[in-house]
Amino acid sequence: MDKLLEDLIRVMTLERLEDNLFRGQSRDIGSPQVYGGQVLGQALVAASATMSGRMVHSLHAYFLRRGDFNSPIVYEVDRAWDGKHFSTRRVIAIQHGEQIFNMSASFQAPETGLDHQAQMPIVPPPESLRDQDTYYREAGAVVPRGLLKLMERRRPFQFRPVQPPDFARTAPQPACKQVWFRATDPLPDDEALHRCLLAYASDFQLLDTALKPHALPLTTKMAMASIDHAMWFHRDLRVDDWLLYVLDSPSASGARGFSRGSIFSRDGRLLASVAQEGLIRVLE
Repeated sequence: MDKLLEDLIRVMTLERLEDNLFRGQSRDIGSPQVYGGQVLGQALVAASATMSGRMVHSLHAYFLRRGDFNSPIVYEVDRAWDGKHFSTRRVIAIQHGEQIFNMSASFQAPETGLDHQAQMPIVPPPESLRDQDTYYREAGAVVPRGLLKLMERRRPFQFRPVQPPDFARTAPQPACKQVWFRATDPLPDDEALHRCLLAYASDFQLLDTALKPHALPLTTKMAMASIDHAMWFHRDLRVDDWLLYVLDSPSASGARGFSRGSIFSRDGRLLASVAQEGLIRVLE
């Protein structure tokens, strides 16, 4: 298995301190704080560890403080409710004695019922597209060195954008994009693991979509961070198969950008829906 993906699985494997108390480690991915998707994924791992026979179908989370990747994060799970078909868990992430994140998640026992979905847009297959890293390697002339170093850092997921990235940002663009992505290597047959890893990967791409209409040069000083994140899991999934992330941003105002995402399997099944609001504060 790819070493970065293997390390991600290790990060997603929490140490159990008590029945409802877990501890996780962090990784520096080049950002000034812990990557939000890591905290989201670890919180879902903690909540899932208190369940049996039920799978997460929705989560709603708030990012409260920056996470320090040099210190462990403790996850406290509140077993809020266990009903006949549904269970609810609340998770608080604690670091240096303070809450940095909280999340509510709902789990459901397997059921059958009505079934319909939105259609996946028609886009080129991932094999016909260039990997995101190839665009980064060609972007040195227009991207500041520090940002380029962050962009070129290897990740446990592959990304193949349908629309070539516009690093020059000389003109406004529509607030939408599509990106194929998948884990870099095959993973075990564990539905809970695949959903936790999808939560991890879902935090990529969202905030950037809200920037597209504004043609801000990459030298612009900005403060950017996820504020809240919601996710709905519709169908069983695998993150080691190609998935299409269809994103748009209906609004930006008040130093906040709002983005939505639909995640489709390669054969067109709608697997998950995502919504996020993030801080986008221009500092100059």
